[in-house]
Amino acid sequence: MRLSQIAGFFLFFCMFANITPAVAQDTWSLKRCVDYAMEHSITVKQQEVQKRLAELTLQQSRLSMIPGFSGNVSAGYSDGRIASIQDNAYINQSVFNASGSLNMRGDLFNWFSKQNQIAANRLDAESNSFLLQKARNDLAFNVATAFLQILLKEEQVKVNEVQAKQTLSNLENTKKLVIAGSVPESNQADLEAQLAQDSTNLVTAKNDVILAILQMKAYLNLGFEIPFVPEIPENIATLSMTPLGEMDPEMVYSAALTTYPLVKSDELRIKSADRAYRAAKGQLYPTLSLVGGLSTSYANNFYDRDGKLIPFNKQLDNTFGKNIGLSLGIPLFSGWQQRTNVAKAKVNVYNLELSRDLDNQKLRQDIYTAHANAVAALQKFNASSTGVMAAQKAYDFATKRFNLGLMNTIDYITTQTRLFKAQIDKVSAQYDYIFKMKLLEFYRDQRISL
Repeated sequence: MRLSQIAGFFLFFCMFANITPAVAQDTWSLKRCVDYAMEHSITVKQQEVQKRLAELTLQQSRLSMIPGFSGNVSAGYSDGRIASIQDNAYINQSVFNASGSLNMRGDLFNWFSKQNQIAANRLDAESNSFLLQKARNDLAFNVATAFLQILLKEEQVKVNEVQAKQTLSNLENTKKLVIAGSVPESNQADLEAQLAQDSTNLVTAKNDVILAILQMKAYLNLGFEIPFVPEIPENIATLSMTPLGEMDPEMVYSAALTTYPLVKSDELRIKSADRAYRAAKGQLYPTLSLVGGLSTSYANNFYDRDGKLIPFNKQLDNTFGKNIGLSLGIPLFSGWQQRTNVAKAKVNVYNLELSRDLDNQKLRQDIYTAHANAVAALQKFNASSTGVMAAQKAYDFATKRFNLGLMNTIDYITTQTRLFKAQIDKVSAQYDYIFKMKLLEFYRDQRISL
């Protein structure tokens, strides 16, 4: 079997190996991908856990305002010489005793430390809500990006298939000319080598599709064994996009400051830290608390004047006691621990302010970078479109000259390769421009759509 037959068979296999009842397969639109990812993404679930933990912390701090109640029940047995209750003489006796108490303690005034801590936890819970929103938005954008990558790779497969078919067709015609003696056999060998290269390129392009789908499945947390067939838009060039002229980077940045969840989360974290700072300062001052309690006890060595054991219920009544009072806690010295906590809380506020400024600076830089990349992508797409038209015209002329025997095979293959490269560059530039524009739209609106 000759090289041309092997390459032809290999090419036939590559182009038709995936012919399955694809039309009957379940397809995945971008919306379905995003919805599925939101429900199954591990990253989003982790952020939901963080949000829930923040809510539980807030609930716990609110419940700390309720007075604390504690109950205590104890019982014991002793045997030996003890002082008699009747005459205080020491006697050998076995005694069972039991006691119970109920105590209450509630803060009346603590210099607003608890109120500030509750406010800090509430702001922290709101901050985590925005972080959850950011995780979802980022996931949606990553899924959309992966979706575009799949479409791009499949377009590149189509270009490679066209290239390979053209080479195969030229090879078949050249074989006939070689048999007729019109062209040298070296022309056939050159085209056979080109067909082998085209077949390799096609295999690589198909593998790139597989890798892009695997990346999508990772975002979706979808089983790798589950088929994934994207729902391809009818014409990617007609996708709705905001004109580049309406995407001034400073305008996009101003809009992002009102919509970007991380910006809102940063502001809430600063406010939360400021409240925590006030709560820490409150710990430096005295705390006034209301305390109270109930208690009673029983023992089997309590007798009345007649020497009879006092009944259980009567002992409980006789020993029942109540107390209520105020408790003033004054922090005197704890190794400067509280003052150190206050200083650390103040520094934390400043640190979060710096983090906010850094995040805003990075956001602005990312937007200006995305805008510059979008401008370059549009220029590259326009240039590549012109390049395809020029390469196609050159290829058409070359094909006529080659068929008439006026061009050698090497020059013809070079012209064909230039057209192939121009087509690949145009497809890549088109998708790159779409991605850059969708990135700008995402920064502005925190939404992604195709």
